[in-house]
Amino acid sequence: MPIAAEPSAPSRTELVDHLVRTRIAGDVATPRENNLSHYRSLANGDRHYWLGLEFGERWTDEQDVLAVMAERCGVSDDPHHRQGQDTIDPELTVDALERAAAVLRKAAAGRHRVLFATGHPGGLLDVHRMTAQALRAKGCEIMTVPGVLAAEDGLVVQFADVAVLERGATLWHTHSPAPMSAILDQLERDGAPQPDLVMADHGWAGCAGQRGIDTIGFADCNDPALFLGEAEGTLQVTIPLDDHVVSPRYYDPLTAYLLNAAGLA
Repeated sequence: MPIAAEPSAPSRTELVDHLVRTRIAGDVATPRENNLSHYRSLANGDRHYWLGLEFGERWTDEQDVLAVMAERCGVSDDPHHRQGQDTIDPELTVDALERAAAVLRKAAAGRHRVLFATGHPGGLLDVHRMTAQALRAKGCEIMTVPGVLAAEDGLVVQFADVAVLERGATLWHTHSPAPMSAILDQLERDGAPQPDLVMADHGWAGCAGQRGIDTIGFADCNDPALFLGEAEGTLQVTIPLDDHVVSPRYYDPLTAYLLNAAGLA
């Protein structure tokens, strides 16, 4: 059976239409009440929602968090909209992909060391895998997990060039920064160089950014921490999107657009 070719890159207009049609952006599945609950929890200091970042006392007002999320993700800025439909602006998604492409282009030009990781293996694994493959072809070093590392009652493993958390032979969804911390700590103990760039999501991205590593992150509209991290300059780019839609294949046009914009197609 022939192997299907990688999809050609869509135009910006075609990608925006695709994002809305597949609900990666536009009217997304995450309800407004869930978004606001997470914004409130972050503002109240619940570190689960900080995703490995350190905010101190800087984001203690839920309305300030909402304002950033409206600006950078495209959720409704109406504080009286408390439940029902919420949104991700697909134009902001594509804008962020183009900023990420500039970071990837720089990494390729410098043949940087790049580490990929995901807390959403059921949705975003192939986005990371395909980007890693493209960067390797340009001479970048795609970093490997150093040895067998334990974190969050599981093991940090690498699957198709992407670090993930495994428990009981299953790849796990996780928001925790602990798996990324385990990798970076082990590299330091081994006297090995840290990544020049991390491309990740959830706590994997937050931890890397907090450690001072250039980081591209993907984040849903109910995960405000990475957007705050970008606003503060701790992350280079945070890309807004629903991070687990019904089919992982729906992300293929997004990946093709990213790689084409980065000169990696």
